[in-house]
Amino acid sequence: MIHRQIGRSDLRVAPLGLGGNVFGWTLDEARSFRILDAFVDQGFNFIDTADVYSNWAPGNPGGVSETIIGKWIRTRRNRDRIVLTTKVGFPMGPDQEGLSRRYLIEAVEASLRRLSTEYVDLYLAHQPDPHTPLDETLSTFADLVQAGKVRVIGACHHETEQLGTAAKLSERANWPRFENVQAHYNLYDRKDHEAHLARFCSEHDIAVTSYFSLARGFLSGKYRARSDFRKSPARGFFMKTYLNERGLRILEALDAIALAHCVAPSSVAIAWLKSQPGLTAPIASATTEEQLEEILCGATLRLSPDELQQLDTASAY
Repeated sequence: MIHRQIGRSDLRVAPLGLGGNVFGWTLDEARSFRILDAFVDQGFNFIDTADVYSNWAPGNPGGVSETIIGKWIRTRRNRDRIVLTTKVGFPMGPDQEGLSRRYLIEAVEASLRRLSTEYVDLYLAHQPDPHTPLDETLSTFADLVQAGKVRVIGACHHETEQLGTAAKLSERANWPRFENVQAHYNLYDRKDHEAHLARFCSEHDIAVTSYFSLARGFLSGKYRARSDFRKSPARGFFMKTYLNERGLRILEALDAIALAHCVAPSSVAIAWLKSQPGLTAPIASATTEEQLEEILCGATLRLSPDELQQLDTASAY
């Protein structure tokens, strides 16, 4: 299995990341452990979470995903086998949000405790903080790297203008720069990333990882009509965005290629992402072992140029 480097850093990840947003939300601790075990047992190493996961769910205060992953790391004693990503910046409580120096120092210590580790491999600014000067944020990240609490930094939900300003500040002050951008990118949601972020990241040698890699589950083929929304009312709310002529055309192309390879549509959707220039690893979550097998299959599936062109044409925007 080829491991790809995250930007100019020495971090190398297998060609798929496991999303931790479901841990402690739609998966309890025991089932989360089974998914994590199966993931690393097949040679994968990139686990993605955030401090905020999943405080949108009733009764979930946030930090639950990190806590479950931390307990798993502690019991399996496998910290050196994985590349661990978490994020900071989304609201966690009163005076607990943003990217100020005070809060970053507080938040990273809380994440390290929950994750049962002394360092985070990749620490992402989860969203921009309009109330904090960017140089304050970057200088604090630099101190965290210097202290050994963080190895590499990155950004999520940032626009190219913000990333460009950050790159100039880091170069001028000789601070660690954003080596990774986590982008909203999949076979359906292509336009924004390809029109802006992809070129910027390529020109600046910034690695890209993708979230919503299966378009919230739409690219699995599970939702093909409004009657399918009852399978997951929460997901059904978002499926209305995808269930249109273009979305159905994409599913048709996925079906044809999946049939030819005897795999699931989600495997093909992951394989398409993996083939995109500059993409280090798609990130996808799984709530069952079957779903996990499908996305892992996509990480090793090779599509022909004709098949890639078929998907590009079907998803044209």
